[in-house]
Amino acid sequence: QVQVVESGGGLVQAGGSLRLSCAASGSIFSGNAMGWHRQAPGKQRELVAGITSGGSINLAESVKGRFTISRDNAKNTVYLQMNSLKPEDTAVYYCAAARTFVRLLRGTPDYWGQGTQVTVSS
Repeated sequence: QVQVVESGGGLVQAGGSLRLSCAASGSIFSGNAMGWHRQAPGKQRELVAGITSGGSINLAESVKGRFTISRDNAKNTVYLQMNSLKPEDTAVYYCAAARTFVRLLRGTPDYWGQGTQVTVSS
């Protein structure tokens, strides 16, 4: 009965790229804001990127110009394309779904995925 599932994490060298995917059940994905948060060891979870059902996007300052978020409504899937990765991007990345964009941005979504590890080596 898993409802939000991430995939695509792994180990990459600095400067490399990864694409994370998050598949959600239709009842969760449809009409909801979707996004990605991350949590590095010893740090608080933080918003990386969010996208509304209409396609409006919010990106953290630290990833602007390097990461992009998109969603495929036909596949109930949201993606996080990460380019020019840095060691400081190392974290567990969590997919989230929220009924409102504000809840997503505040880190209080309605659903969390289980997380996927991204490790960037220097």
